[in-house]
Amino acid sequence: MEMLRLIIGGLFLVAGIVIFMIEVFGVFRFHYVLNRMHAAALGDTLGIGLSMIGLIVLCGLNFTSLKMLLVIVFLWISSPTSSHLIARLEITTDEESKKHYKMLTMDELKSRKEDKS
Repeated sequence: MEMLRLIIGGLFLVAGIVIFMIEVFGVFRFHYVLNRMHAAALGDTLGIGLSMIGLIVLCGLNFTSLKMLLVIVFLWISSPTSSHLIARLEITTDEESKKHYKMLTMDELKSRKEDKS
């Protein structure tokens, strides 16, 4: 039973490290700040979650596991929220917005919707 717990916990830890490595690749590969932030936010949320689950499995069921589970819950709530707020700040303060994306009016959105149906 102990060996199975070690293997499962190790697999979760390795999966978390792999996600972190993919995140780092995405942060350095993408050029626009919102794309980089998206890669970092998703990588952090999933990578930390998998790593902490691996530590919970290795640690067993005790009070420390409960604390690690609460850290996972806090990070799964706070990381996407903070990333969303930072992205909104970037969009509202970007002076070169036309270089990165196109702003659509409500009429353009309605016409696109009608074209699809």
